[in-house]
This record gives sequence, C-alpha cells and structure tokens, in this order.
Amino acid sequence: MLERISEHIQIGKAKIVKQLVEEAVAAGIPAQDILEKGLLAGMSIVGEKFRKNEIFVPEVMVAARAMNMGAQVLKPLLAEGGVKATGRVCIGTIEGDLHDIGKNLVKMMMEGKGLEVIDLGTNVAPETYVKTAIEQDCQIICCSALLTTTMPLMADVVKAAEAAGIRDKVKIMIGGAPVSQEFCEQIGADVYTVDAASAADVAVRLCQGC
Repeated sequence: MLERISEHIQIGKAKIVKQLVEEAVAAGIPAQDILEKGLLAGMSIVGEKFRKNEIFVPEVMVAARAMNMGAQVLKPLLAEGGVKATGRVCIGTIEGDLHDIGKNLVKMMMEGKGLEVIDLGTNVAPETYVKTAIEQDCQIICCSALLTTTMPLMADVVKAAEAAGIRDKVKIMIGGAPVSQEFCEQIGADVYTVDAASAADVAVRLCQGC
C-alpha cells in the first residue's frame, strides 16, 4: 500500500493518494511510516527525476499537490504522536521582487524532504526574514531573487541576522537566476544552490547538523 501511495504521488493523482492514505490509516499502518515510506518516498523520486531533467515544473507541481493532500490526512495523527518535522525553514522572494515560481518549487522540494517551510511570499524585507526566523525558531533562512536589481538586498538579510545576534544559529541559503556562488561568498551567505532539488538536499543536511 505504501508503494502504491508513492507511485500515485509520482504521477500526481491527488484524490487517489488521499484515499490510499486514509485506507492505510484505517489498516493500522503507523502515520510515520505512511509519511516516510509513502509520501516522502514518492516525492524523493520526483525530486531525483526533476534533477535529471526527466520531468519538469508542471509534473513537480501536481506531485507536490498530491503529497499535500495525503499529508493533510496525516497531520493530526503525526501531531498526536509527537512527530516533528526534520527541520524548520523560512523562505521568501527578496524585497522588490515579485517572482515566486522558483521559490514555490524550492518550498515543495523541501516539504517533500520532510522539512516544515514557512512561506513569507514575495517582496520580503530583510528584517522580516530575521524576525520570522527568531519567532518560529527556524534553522534556515532561504532568499530567492530573479532580478539583478534586487539580489543585492540579500546582503542586507545577512547583516540583519548579524545585528539580531542569530548569525551563528541560522544558516542563510540563497538562489535564483542571477545569483552565483561568487555572490554568495561576497555577501557572506552560507549556501548557494543551482536548483530546487539541490536546495532541499542541502537544507536537510544543514538541519541535521544544527
């Protein structure tokens, strides 16, 4: 049954995934197993195919929607069992930038790896990232930019984290079309990744190390 959940996530059949998850719960399969061996296993394969260019953004979107439908069924059970996400991340597109497709894709990939993601949306001020990281106890701040005119504001996120005294506790990840490893080093951020799948993998490793 868990394999069937994984398979239907990969082809984005949201209603069937929800039904299968409900059946798995009724059959007495532990919620944690359904999450890890069904939902997350399916999204992991989706992420790998996306990385290899075997599937594209629309397929990832429908797979993520299917995963979320299944996750909604499990949420109360996981909360009862005291199951926590493997880490907490806040993500947003930097101030002055309204592009969100890349950000949304990173969010989906991270959730597909079992991370809890707080989505701040677009046009996010540097102080908002830091305030959220403090209030929500996030291990990672993720900043996205698609415009060369807005990416310099990522440096202000690093400065704001330093000013708030959380720089040693919170990792700062950056990404987006104009962003590079060189720029990451220049502004003092921790990680730059080239795509959403890599960002999710790195985020999991960072949270495990926190």
